[in-house]
Amino acid sequence: MQAPAKPRLSLLRIVEMNIGFFGLQFSFGLQQANMGPIYGFLGADEATMPLLWLAGPMTGLLVQPIVGAMSDRTNSRFGRRTPYFLIGAVICSLCLFLMPYSSALWMAASLLWILDAGNNITMEPYRAFVADRLEPDQRSAGFLTQSAFTGLAQTLSYLAPTLLTAFVAKDVLDANGIPVIVKIAFIIGAILSISTIVWSVWRVPELPLSPAEQAELERKPLTLRGTLGEIGDAILEMPRPMRQLAAAMLCQWYAMFAYWQFITFAVGRSLFDTADPSSAAFRDATLTTQQAGALYNFIAFAGALALIPLVRRLGARLVHAGCLAASGAAMLMIPGVETSAGLFALMLGIGIGWAGMMGNTYVMLADSIPPERNGIYMGIFNLFIVIPMLIQTLTMPLMYHPLLGGDPRNVLLLAGALMLLGAVATLFVNAGHRRGTGAAA
Repeated sequence: MQAPAKPRLSLLRIVEMNIGFFGLQFSFGLQQANMGPIYGFLGADEATMPLLWLAGPMTGLLVQPIVGAMSDRTNSRFGRRTPYFLIGAVICSLCLFLMPYSSALWMAASLLWILDAGNNITMEPYRAFVADRLEPDQRSAGFLTQSAFTGLAQTLSYLAPTLLTAFVAKDVLDANGIPVIVKIAFIIGAILSISTIVWSVWRVPELPLSPAEQAELERKPLTLRGTLGEIGDAILEMPRPMRQLAAAMLCQWYAMFAYWQFITFAVGRSLFDTADPSSAAFRDATLTTQQAGALYNFIAFAGALALIPLVRRLGARLVHAGCLAASGAAMLMIPGVETSAGLFALMLGIGIGWAGMMGNTYVMLADSIPPERNGIYMGIFNLFIVIPMLIQTLTMPLMYHPLLGGDPRNVLLLAGALMLLGAVATLFVNAGHRRGTGAAA
């Protein structure tokens, strides 16, 4: 029996349904731009610092598949996905508010674990909601709009400390050594995290379940045993195109996680001749890196919108390979730049790659998975993100000194090479072809 057609949404409604993603990604942007420096301010060792980033991959590994499967089985007065949006947003807001008050490394690392758990509770049900709510021919617009909001939110989150220097001097520090401008940026993030989710839920509520969907939920009650069993079954029955995406995802997410961790330290050495996190020069390096991050995220915002017609014409697979190649080339060139202007110019490649990572892979995924399993497969697909991050976190301390010479610039060279390998691997994925070629999954 064919599922009833879903009401088509205008572009404005697609934008409104994704505004909550703005708040979610503002939170992620604050982490990416500030956790490395925060750890540095609190005295972290550079070589072992990746271990302090374990929160993201570990909570994603544990939380997202379970929450994705649970959201497929949830039937509440608020819908299947909405309860997870709201719970996750509350957790995120509380942790964002508390993070800049961390008095020691253990406190900051602990709050990051809870913050990432909240983000992960929200993330995959949100992606599943987009797949639930839109017809297949509108999904590219839905996921690339999410990608655009990722770029916009992270642009502003990266830029927030710089903008706040108009009101508070960059060298005004709290007792823990964290700049006051960083504290204010996190408070802004806490407000946005909950308010944008509430707006999206109010403006574009979930569709009521059809009688067939209601009957299916009654056959699959929300129990821990049933949820874990369905995760196992879904992994065994994973569609072939989804399995093929694993190699590309390993390369691109290992590379991007390494980039976030070490870009500030690399810029500190190459442009400011410092490796001392307590120095004024390092604070200048942090602001410069955040400005560069804002630029690449703005490019990702604009690029995601530009990719919508390009993906429709060429297909997500070919476009994504090009995006990763651009990012890889930029990462390889960053260690050699000698001016801030040169660094900013290379953000074009990083931004194009980031736009593709946040949109194209989900277009390929949504076209290859059964609709009734959107939540669980979106959750399992997150393993393709967090496992590379986990591998990077555990392997980087082992290779940082013996293989990379204790130099963060060499980490970026490794990341660039992996991005190029990811571009090649994408070309072997049997999904995301141009429509009408007869090769689509």
